[in-house]
Amino acid sequence: MPDTMQPAPLPSLYQLRVVVHGVSPLIWRRLLLPADTTIAGLHAVLQIAFGWTGTHLHRFVVQGREYGIGYVGGVGFRDDPHQVHVADLGLRPTERFAYDYNFTAGWRLDLRLEQILVMDPGRVYPRCTGGRRAGPPEASGGVQAFLENTQPHHVLAAAIRAAEILGMLLDDEDVPRFGEHRDELAALLPLLGVDRFDRRTVNRALAAHAATGTRAA
Repeated sequence: MPDTMQPAPLPSLYQLRVVVHGVSPLIWRRLLLPADTTIAGLHAVLQIAFGWTGTHLHRFVVQGREYGIGYVGGVGFRDDPHQVHVADLGLRPTERFAYDYNFTAGWRLDLRLEQILVMDPGRVYPRCTGGRRAGPPEASGGVQAFLENTQPHHVLAAAIRAAEILGMLLDDEDVPRFGEHRDELAALLPLLGVDRFDRRTVNRALAAHAATGTRAA
């Protein structure tokens, strides 16, 4: 008898391009994630990709329907985000949807499904394959405040002030005074790194996330 058994299809992989809405120069990431990633898992991946902490409310808006993780006193959702998978959303290549985060600041990510691929079993997913610029600090006041605070003259002033503080610390041979300037330096660092994007760091964090088995969590 002829062998009628067909090999099992390889799992699908979704390639997403994610852009911070309203910010120029663009802040963006290209992400690869398994089709069985849940809404809750996608939320976690986006938080890692943009260096956010997940401490604010969020929602996805897909084909006019809202999804997300509900919290007591916050936004509620009809569907369980731990049961709805990206593949269940019925997205087609080039289709767009949105992710809103920190409703007070009003951050929005514009997501576009670029293509549906076949998963490489030798790779670890989710994975970031490209991007530009550091994610905006989630508590920076929103798009307009971020754009104003990252104007070139502000970035230059932050670099000059950081150099002044480091110079004072290096000149202080007797009593280290780093603690006196810790908060000021912490406030300057986001400005100094606004154009820096470290894909390896993002992928290490995504790999650690995948290793916990929380892809569908």
